Amino acid sequence: MESSNIQTEAFLEKPQHKIMPKRVLASRIFFIIIGSILMGVGIEEFLVPNQILDGGIVGISIILSHLSGAKLGYFIFLLNIPFFYIGYKQIGKTFTLSTMLGISVLSITTILLHDVPVFTSDLLLATVFGGIILGIGVGIVLRFGGSLDGTEVLALLFSKKIPFSVGEIIMFFNVFIFISAGFVFSWNRAMYSLIAYFIAFKVIDIVIAGLDESKSVWIISDQSEIIGETILARLGRGVTYLKGEGAYTGDTKKVIFCVINRLEEAKLKTIVEELDQTAFLAVANISEVRGGRFKKKDIH
Repeated sequence: MESSNIQTEAFLEKPQHKIMPKRVLASRIFFIIIGSILMGVGIEEFLVPNQILDGGIVGISIILSHLSGAKLGYFIFLLNIPFFYIGYKQIGKTFTLSTMLGISVLSITTILLHDVPVFTSDLLLATVFGGIILGIGVGIVLRFGGSLDGTEVLALLFSKKIPFSVGEIIMFFNVFIFISAGFVFSWNRAMYSLIAYFIAFKVIDIVIAGLDESKSVWIISDQSEIIGETILARLGRGVTYLKGEGAYTGDTKKVIFCVINRLEEAKLKTIVEELDQTAFLAVANISEVRGGRFKKKDIH
C-alpha cells in the first residue's frame, strides 16, 4: 500500500504535458496554413511551369509529376506519408499533426493552382521570386512548429546511425535530386534550380531568425565596470557581470555579458576600443531572446 502511494506521488510530481492554449493553437494553425499556401504559390506559379525544381521530397514529386503527367499535389502527399509515422516516433505528436496539416494544405494548393496562368515565363524572375516566396512559406511553417518536407525527418533518423549531420545528409540528398533534374529536364534548368534553392534557404533563415537578429557579446577587461556603465549610458543596454579566472595567470576578472542587435555592434566595438584596446571581445549571433531585461533603455 505504501509502495502504491509512493508511485502515485512520483507520477503526480512528474511534469505533465500541458494543453496548448486555444489562442496559441489557432495562431499556429493559421500561420501553418498561410505558409503552406505561399509555398504552393511559389512552386506551382513560378518554379514548376518553368521546369525549376525545389529540393527534398517536393523535388522528387516534381520529377515524377513531369514523367507521369499526374498532378504534383498527389505525389507530394503520398511520398510524405511514411514520414508522418517516422516524425511521430522521433519528434512527437504535435510536430506530426502540424506537418500533416502543412503538407495537406500544400498538396491541395498545388492541385488548385495547376491550371491557373503562371505569373512569369522569364527564367531569372521565376527563379528569384519563386525562391523568395517558397522560402517565406517554409520559414513560416518551420517557425510555428511544422515541416513541409519529409527529408528533414529522414535526415534526423539517419544522423543517429551514420557519422553525418542532419544538414550534410539533406545537402547530399538535394545534390542527387538536382543531378537527376539535369537528366530529366536540362542542365540549364538544374542550375536554375540550385539558385532557387539557395535563395529559398537564405530566406528561410531570415524568416526564422527575424530581420532584427540579436547578438551576444562577451567582454573581458580590466576596465569592465567603466565599459559596462558606458554601454548602459550610450547604448541603453543592460549588462551582466560574471566572475572569471584566467587558467594561465590565475587572475580574477569580471566578464561582461550583454545582448545587442546587429545595428549596435559597430558602436559597441567603438566603446570597447576607446576604453580598453587590450580588451577581449567575442560576438556571436543568436536567433531568439526571451525574458530578462533585453528591452532597450532610454539613452541619456
